[in-house]
Amino acid sequence: MSRTLSEDEVTRLKIAMARISRFVDRRVSGDGLTRTQLSVLGTVARCGPIRATALAEAEGLNPTMLSRVIGKLEADGLLARSPDVADRRAVQVRVTEFGAELHQRLRRDRTRLFADGLAGLPESQADAIVAALPAIEALVGQMGAPAGPVPPRRPDRERLEFR
Repeated sequence: MSRTLSEDEVTRLKIAMARISRFVDRRVSGDGLTRTQLSVLGTVARCGPIRATALAEAEGLNPTMLSRVIGKLEADGLLARSPDVADRRAVQVRVTEFGAELHQRLRRDRTRLFADGLAGLPESQADAIVAALPAIEALVGQMGAPAGPVPPRRPDRERLEFR
């Protein structure tokens, strides 16, 4: 049986996570891309060529909104659309070389930002955060799992994704 957190504890956790997210977004802007655009770019970069329908499901976006996001990222040279070879009615989305480079740069910058923050903490606090990672990852899964199947991670891609 898990412990029930107080309303104050839940609020503190929510505020801390939101502050971290906003801070990272401000410091590593993504070259003017929105959070949604960055998330879509990251998912395509991580999962490799992916059907637009699977991408919409993974991102929790309706097809019209996703089409707009893909269109913007395509116009910026970050993503490319093509017919799915297995089903010509379906659309595949892939990251371009430029998109992959941007994604990797942002990922490195965000990782460095977190690493610098963690390095500034006392060792006991950094250890406590690392020890809490399985619980935080479980919380993400509990709260954010899409309704359907998530596209499989490609084994040749790194496991961590900083958005």
